[in-house]
Amino acid sequence: MAESTQSLPPVNERMTAPELHRPSHPLIAEWRPIAPDDLDTVLELLQAMDAVDHPNYLTTREELEDEFAFTFVQLETDSLLGITADGRAVAAALIVVPPLQETLVRAYLEGGVHPDVRGRGIGRELLAWQRTRAEQLLATSTKRLPAWILAYADARAPQTEHLLQRGGFEIARYFSGLERDLSAPIDAVDPAEGIRIVPFTEERSAAAHAARTDSFRDHWGSQPMSEEQWHSWLGGTFDAGVSFLAVADDPEAPSGEQVVGFALCQVNEDDWASQGFTGAYLGMVGTTRAYRGRRIAPALLSSVLTACASRGWERVTLDVDSESPTGALGLYTRMGFVPTNSETALTRVY
Repeated sequence: MAESTQSLPPVNERMTAPELHRPSHPLIAEWRPIAPDDLDTVLELLQAMDAVDHPNYLTTREELEDEFAFTFVQLETDSLLGITADGRAVAAALIVVPPLQETLVRAYLEGGVHPDVRGRGIGRELLAWQRTRAEQLLATSTKRLPAWILAYADARAPQTEHLLQRGGFEIARYFSGLERDLSAPIDAVDPAEGIRIVPFTEERSAAAHAARTDSFRDHWGSQPMSEEQWHSWLGGTFDAGVSFLAVADDPEAPSGEQVVGFALCQVNEDDWASQGFTGAYLGMVGTTRAYRGRRIAPALLSSVLTACASRGWERVTLDVDSESPTGALGLYTRMGFVPTNSETALTRVY
């Protein structure tokens, strides 16, 4: 832990838990926590928002089901559903505080308001509840770490960014959405000597998880994924057939090798119609810090692009931190990816 972090007082000494905001709006007859059996209701609401805000990726039932079931998600206290007099759910909110906190304590804000009733002040009420509840959660932490409330806003939904800024959030980071046309030539890239590119297998899952933890330590806002989060990510739309690992011989490892890089893809055919093309989303790419500079990332990307093209798909997409310290944006553009959209990360820092 850095010296500057060690000198921080515990979060609960830096923050005072506020009184919880009680939302009120003439269009909402009832505000109540989300219940597990609201899954399909919330999914329908989120997908209606997705279709307007970012039609190229829709929330899946599996993702929402996993989130509801996480042991660190408390629906009874940390979620809210806004229901109209005719029983229609038009607003939903969830606050998630991931469990592994090495350098940062984060509270994520999720949810929003149905497009049919936006612009009437419901979002302000929802955000006020989320912010005060998130502050209550952060104020219970005894860790000597920075504390953030974090939310994301797609550039195609500028009203979200404006709402968050009016609520006291500041833009902290920009992320670029990139696409690679698979009809363009794909150059084969070999990693440095001693490195092999292999398909992802369940037997290498734990080693890939460890590689992800190491490689993401210097990524903005990133913290280790818990076992629950990792296995959830590898469920649902994850496609092992177009996902690859880089391995190096390691006599000290039980398997005789270690995973030193990864490129993991998700494939959701339900997104293809709204995207306007077929393809995969490259959700995780990384190289462990000790093995950077050995052509591992380009070799992994080349393998993914080739595998996706062999399936007859049209594009591979991904998102990248525009200020990534590893130079990821430059790597992707050299590999033929071009920017298509953007997203902002907004924070309140305590």
